[in-house]
Amino acid sequence: MAFFEQHMHAAPKTFLSKYIFSFDHKVIGKQFLWYGILFLGIGGIMALMIRWALAFPDQAFPIIGQFMFPETGGIIPPDTYAMLFTMHGTIMIFYAITPILIGAFGNFCIPLMIGARDMVFPLLNMLSFWLAVVSGAILVGSLFTPLGAAAGGWTSYPTLSTLIGSPGTGQTLWSLAIFVLGVSSTMGAINYITTIIVLRAPGMGYFDMPLTVWGLWLTAILNAIFLPVLGAGVLLLIFDRVFGTQFFLAGAAATSGAGDPVLFQHVFWIFGHPEVYILILPAWGIVSDLLSFFARKPAFGAKATALAMTAVTVLSTLVYGHHMFTTQMSPLLTQSFMTLTMTISIPSAIFFANWLGTIWRGSIRFDSPMLFSLGVVFVFGLGGLTGLYLATVTTDLYLHDTYFVVGHFHYTMAASVLLGGFAAVYFWMPKMFGVMCNETLAKWHFWGTMLGLNGVFMGMMIVGYAGMHRRIYNPFIYEHLQRLIPINEFITWSAILMGLSQIFFVINFVHAVFFQKKKAEQNPWNVGTLEWTIPSPAPNYNFKEIPVVKCGPHEFSNPNLPAGRDFQYQTEELVKA
Repeated sequence: MAFFEQHMHAAPKTFLSKYIFSFDHKVIGKQFLWYGILFLGIGGIMALMIRWALAFPDQAFPIIGQFMFPETGGIIPPDTYAMLFTMHGTIMIFYAITPILIGAFGNFCIPLMIGARDMVFPLLNMLSFWLAVVSGAILVGSLFTPLGAAAGGWTSYPTLSTLIGSPGTGQTLWSLAIFVLGVSSTMGAINYITTIIVLRAPGMGYFDMPLTVWGLWLTAILNAIFLPVLGAGVLLLIFDRVFGTQFFLAGAAATSGAGDPVLFQHVFWIFGHPEVYILILPAWGIVSDLLSFFARKPAFGAKATALAMTAVTVLSTLVYGHHMFTTQMSPLLTQSFMTLTMTISIPSAIFFANWLGTIWRGSIRFDSPMLFSLGVVFVFGLGGLTGLYLATVTTDLYLHDTYFVVGHFHYTMAASVLLGGFAAVYFWMPKMFGVMCNETLAKWHFWGTMLGLNGVFMGMMIVGYAGMHRRIYNPFIYEHLQRLIPINEFITWSAILMGLSQIFFVINFVHAVFFQKKKAEQNPWNVGTLEWTIPSPAPNYNFKEIPVVKCGPHEFSNPNLPAGRDFQYQTEELVKA
């Protein structure tokens, strides 16, 4: 039961209070969605520039190359290349995926799916978004500093990120932007955790929550615990750069008895490996629900899936050292981290098997949200299996600094999370905006994206296994890597296909939001979770009467249901089969 009394807020009267400085979780969710899509486009263009430089290192970048790099005849120079892959990784992880999956759908879905009228702290929610905007402005502003933006990699390891490796202000602004974004995300995490604990509808136990809410809740817990660790790390890095401290200064330990660049790696990855699950847990939850919804059968092992996700959350806090096998870590520690990392694959395999059990012999409806969910099943399977080679010390020593790692984490983080995000957009579109996307365009978007991303990320793993190092501007100055040029060209053309496929999404999304005349039905997907018991789009107060939950979210195909309906609302008494 809810512990807080929930009031019906009056509808906002002014443009500013309705669309800009709104306290409504649904409006804030939409703001995060637009914010994330904007940065997704920026990060995607940067990715295409990186791929062009790798496939055609001596050719000018098309269309905008001559304008951006006149001094090199349109060819992307090495220092710009370093800046591009730094900013691409930073933007995609912190400014695209995080706002879309956690900011947008966390804000939009949590109150609606648990039967609440809003977040428990609406003011904190609004401040969380606008702090994210400030952070994004700082990051974009760093592009226009005299020596350019940060170029030390998205992990920003010292010494590359100290004044020795990055003398300009771009790296300082990068660190400040990440610190501010960490504060924003911590605010959101506190709100999510508290809202789920105290505002669940009467009758909704934890295992009556949709798995989407489970994923967002576990993500928020990890954010609340580990974002302050990253915040401390980048704050100390700012101190080193601005105030001359020596926390991460190489060689300082030999003179002053303090300072070690590897310390930053410990701090970063204590946050950084939970961050992998921070990003993917919402996608896991969404996919677990959507597979059930579109297979028209109860989620197989729903409780086991929730517990497996919880086990992954706990174990994710103990495995960060596998990112540091090449830092001369003690062999005793490497064996411990290797064992723990292997162990985390067990609960991952459990809920993956549950996904397969859900779709097995289901009455599958191949709507666009289901296609993207099935895409997540495929790419996460590939990404998870390839992670075993990086969890093992002996194979990681060879593969660690190669493109195999890039392919692996793009399969797990980029592909799985991106496809999960698109599944969520298409599924909750009628609830967010009251309209449906065009299914034909959505399916073109899916197939173009799937073909493109598998060409890119599988190609990365192939060239990585062949020994192609990451972070190098032109690997083909080495004779033994020149044979990989055709594969790199194939990867780049696959990236172009993937990029062009997003045009279908942009056209579809913009047309639906701004030009679609036909309104969506209240419950177009025939699903029983609480958000589909109210009009689409949802009114500002969500629920006139707080609903009472009487069954779980995945009640399908019960033969005793009323004729013509194969699903049951969570507000209905469970019909005995």
